[in-house]
Amino acid sequence: MKSLIFLAGFLAIGAAVVPPSKVVCYYDSKSYVRESQARMLPLDLEPALSFCTHLIYGYAGIQPDTYKMVSLNENLDIDRSHANYLAITGMKRKYPALTVLLSVGGHADTEGLEKYNLLLESPQARTAFINSGILLAEQHGFDGIDLAWQFPEFKPKKIRSSWGSFWHGVKKTFGSTPVDEKEAEHREGFTALVREMRQALNVKPNKQLSISILPNVNATVYFDVPAIINLVDIVHIGAYDYYTPERNPKEADYSTPIYTPQNRNPLLNADAAVNYWLQGGAPAQKLILAIPTFGRTWKLDSESEIAGVPPLHADGPGEAGPYTKIEGILSYPEVCAKLINPNHQKGMLPHLRKVTDPSKRFGTYAFRLPENDEGGIWVSYEDPDTAGQRAAYVKSKSLGGVSIVDLSMDDFRGLCTGDKYPILRAAKYRL
Repeated sequence: MKSLIFLAGFLAIGAAVVPPSKVVCYYDSKSYVRESQARMLPLDLEPALSFCTHLIYGYAGIQPDTYKMVSLNENLDIDRSHANYLAITGMKRKYPALTVLLSVGGHADTEGLEKYNLLLESPQARTAFINSGILLAEQHGFDGIDLAWQFPEFKPKKIRSSWGSFWHGVKKTFGSTPVDEKEAEHREGFTALVREMRQALNVKPNKQLSISILPNVNATVYFDVPAIINLVDIVHIGAYDYYTPERNPKEADYSTPIYTPQNRNPLLNADAAVNYWLQGGAPAQKLILAIPTFGRTWKLDSESEIAGVPPLHADGPGEAGPYTKIEGILSYPEVCAKLINPNHQKGMLPHLRKVTDPSKRFGTYAFRLPENDEGGIWVSYEDPDTAGQRAAYVKSKSLGGVSIVDLSMDDFRGLCTGDKYPILRAAKYRL
C-alpha cells in the first residue's frame, strides 16, 4: 500500500514539472480599421482570451532617423480617442493570467526596411531602440516585448531534387544569390540586441522577451541559437507562407506543410524549421509553432492541371475576398463561405472543391477549375482539422505550444458554423 502511495506521489510530482502548453494569440491591430465583417474591435477578442496564455499586439515599428520604437498608428494605439494599447492590456484585469507583449516589425513596418539591419550595426542605435521600447511597453501596461525582426527574405527557388545531408549546403538550398552582403555582422548584431534587451528588461520585474521568426527568413543565417536561446522566454516559429502568389506567381503549392512534400525543397516545412532550433540546443518547451488562420490563393488558367494536385501552374494571385480585400489571401471565414455554398446562385461563383490530406503531413487545399467565364482558383489553407494536426505535431515533439497568426483572420464572428474562433479552439483542444 505504501509503495502504491509513493508511486502515485512520484507520478504527481513528475506531472507537475511539465509546464502546460502555451497558446500564443497574435492580434494584428490593422484589423481595427478594416470594414464590415472583417473589422475587429477589442471586445471581439473576449471569446478568444480564455483560450490564450499570451496575447501579442502587432505591430510597433522603428523610427528611421532616431531608431526608436514607435507606434505605427498613434491615433489608434495611443491617442485618447481610441487608446488601443491600454484597451488591450487592460483586459488583464478580467484575465489576470494573460501575458500581453508588444511586437515590433512583423512585416507591418514598411517604411525603409534597411533600418532593421542598420540598427543592428550600431550600438548607439540599439540603445535608443531598447530604451524607447521598454518605455513604450511600460507606459501602456505591456508585460514585455516581442522582436519580429524584419530580416531580408531569401529568394524563392524551385528545388525538385533529393537531399543529401541535413544541414549541408543550407544557404545554397535556400537560394544561391545572397540577399544580405553583411549576413555575419547582422547575425552578431541581432545577438547583441537580444542580449542588451534582456539585460535592460531584467531591471524591470517580470518582463518577458520573445522573438518571432518571420516566414522566409533564413534562420540559419540570422539566429545564433546557442547564443540567444537562454536570453529569451519564447521563440515563435513562423513556419508558413513557404509558397505564396507574390513569391511564386506561376506555381501554386502547399503554403504550410508540416513535412516535406515529395520532390520539394526539404527545408521549406515546419519540421525542418523546428529541427534547426532543437539541433542548436533550444529547449523544446521554448519553441512555439505558428498556425496561420488564412489561405494563400492563386488564379488557375488553361495550363493548370485539371486534377488540382499541387504543384500546378498558376497565373498570379487569386481575387481579393469580400472582407480582407487583398489579392492572393483569404481569411478562414472567406474560404469557409466558398466551401459551404454549393448552390450556383445567380451572380455567385461555384463553390470550391475541398481536398484533404489523409497523411496529415502537408495540408488541405481547395480549388475551382476555370470553366466558361468563371475564374479558376486554387487555395492552400488551414482549417480546424489541420490546426489540430499541427497541435498534435507540437505535442509529439514536446514543444512549448502553438501560436495563432492571427485572431482577426480566424472566424471570430462565427460566420461558418456559429462557433467563434474555430481554428484557435481546435488547436487548444489538441494540445
